[in-house]
Amino acid sequence: MPEYKSPGVYIEEVDRGTKPIEAAGTSMTAFVGVTAEASVKQIDPATGERVVVQSVLNKPTLVTSWTQFVGIFGDFVSGAYLPDAVYGYFANGGGACYVVSMRALREGGAAIQAAAAAIPAKTRGTSFKVTAKSAGPSDLSVTIKSGEEETFTMSVGGETKSGLTTKKGEANYVGDAQFSAVNISDVGSTAPADGHYPLAGGGIPPLTVDDFVGDAAARTGIAGLEAIDEVRLLVAPDVMTGYDGSDSAKERIKMIQTAMVAHCEALKYRFAILDAPPGLNAQQAQEWRQFVNFDTSYGALYYPWIRVTDLSGGGSTSKLMPPSGHMAGIYNRTDAERGVHKAPANEVVRGAIDLETRLSKAEQDNLNPIGVNCIRSFPGRGIRVWGGRTLSSDGAWRYINVRRLFIMAEASIDMGLQWVVFEPNDRMLWARVRRDVTSFLRTVWLSGALFGSTPDEAFYVKCDDELNPPEIRDLGQLIIEVGMAPVKPAEFVIFRISQWAGANAEA
Repeated sequence: MPEYKSPGVYIEEVDRGTKPIEAAGTSMTAFVGVTAEASVKQIDPATGERVVVQSVLNKPTLVTSWTQFVGIFGDFVSGAYLPDAVYGYFANGGGACYVVSMRALREGGAAIQAAAAAIPAKTRGTSFKVTAKSAGPSDLSVTIKSGEEETFTMSVGGETKSGLTTKKGEANYVGDAQFSAVNISDVGSTAPADGHYPLAGGGIPPLTVDDFVGDAAARTGIAGLEAIDEVRLLVAPDVMTGYDGSDSAKERIKMIQTAMVAHCEALKYRFAILDAPPGLNAQQAQEWRQFVNFDTSYGALYYPWIRVTDLSGGGSTSKLMPPSGHMAGIYNRTDAERGVHKAPANEVVRGAIDLETRLSKAEQDNLNPIGVNCIRSFPGRGIRVWGGRTLSSDGAWRYINVRRLFIMAEASIDMGLQWVVFEPNDRMLWARVRRDVTSFLRTVWLSGALFGSTPDEAFYVKCDDELNPPEIRDLGQLIIEVGMAPVKPAEFVIFRISQWAGANAEA
């Protein structure tokens, strides 16, 4: 209490008004993966060249536009999906985001390997090795056909050379043969066996599970995002880098995505956007869902991959990529235009020019109930997201918008009521808490996020003697109970049509 020691007029400010609870952000996305560069640069006054002043490798870095991303992380690069994902994110309405680059390809992060094939000898062992001149994955293949007197014909990349031999010093020695697409090395003394040998193994070595999981103390990988409270969406498209369909590759993806889901569940206010692997038909996508076997409302799975314009300068005009980055942009766009209570579905995927697999309604009928959100192409309506489900088996948390609405409400109340801690736990405090939470939820209801014609139908806030008897207060606890009636998406629109004889027809 203030002290009054002499006569006079004393002015006191008394805090009796509502302490507004501000709605927490819902769209801040964190991207984890591989980039071309990972450093802050500036112009050297002496040379006029851009020089590195700080490395941001494996450090969460805030970027607000594609231009800023390019300035720090470089542009598109062969061997990484993250730059294309961030580009698609901004193109689809994404706002500010955090980027964690775990490997910078142009700054010595990892050498991009060239695809190669070991050509077997007629007897045993290897006759010679063929390596693509361009780094990265390759669709080249080598065809060998035997000729006369230990000579052979070799065809690759549309070029054919005949009369080749493995005997060094001969005019047609295979080690001296010049092909525009490949190099030949490690030539043995035995002629090659006839056959068709595709080049394989190109690209960068995939990041390990430990690379992605990271360390919270060192602020690396996914764990390094724990210190950034405003992150709401988690995307890691480069989980798919190096995927070859093998069992080990599938296990690696499953372990990383499990870590992503666990991260979001542990921090409560985050949501993971997951990709299915490439090359899956509808049946295989169903088998993949059964293989990963997630049961969580803190994540959603999207299928199939989308085809986008290839801007990496690799020579092709288009390429396939995981859809998660574009989906994060759609989440942002939907939040901004309609609100977090609107399902991020029936929205056009900007930048997608085609799909890896065009699904039919019958195929989606098997995928939608198990939580595989399909991306489909509709004549005259473009390529659209045609699913809005989480990976939860609990019907109460079936829809993405419901989980994300509760994430928003819980995070908002968490931040907005920090002032309550250590306040005197009496009925006056209970009334102030009820007032503030009710005011916040009324705003949520007015935005259309809650079902009900009146606030009483849409939500309730309870904080009274029943919840807070003396034994609870003696433990230093204050219990507030809140109930909300979220709106659910009209996933199935059903018209019941029958013949009608007319209003004036006889009964």
